[in-house]
Amino acid sequence: MTTVLVFGSNEAGMHGAGAAKTAMEKHAYPYGKSYGHYGSAFGIPTKDERIQTLRVLNIHLYVNGFIAYAMGRPKLRFKVTQIGCGLAGYSKHDIAPMFKGSPSNCEFDEAWRDILGDNYKYWGTK
Repeated sequence: MTTVLVFGSNEAGMHGAGAAKTAMEKHAYPYGKSYGHYGSAFGIPTKDERIQTLRVLNIHLYVNGFIAYAMGRPKLRFKVTQIGCGLAGYSKHDIAPMFKGSPSNCEFDEAWRDILGDNYKYWGTK
């Protein structure tokens, strides 16, 4: 099963730090792309084209699109990072609930277990 890194990006497609930089350098995510599946990564914008944090509602719309995409690709494994909880400044309590209802081919950072519950797969450490 192919693993796809899911990371928080920005609408400008500039991937200079954090998981976004890792996606570009190690998962072939192209500079200039902000949303979607490229290489072995999937970007979900948490910041706008001016690198200002997006409103939660806007992020949630992107997350819903990701969930629909993941549902349609059961042969891929999506390793979801704590998007929005680093440089965008949101807490896990703001972001993690958006992923409730994700399909079984999505795995989440262990730090989100207390919010999403035991019905999901996890990776990483708190």
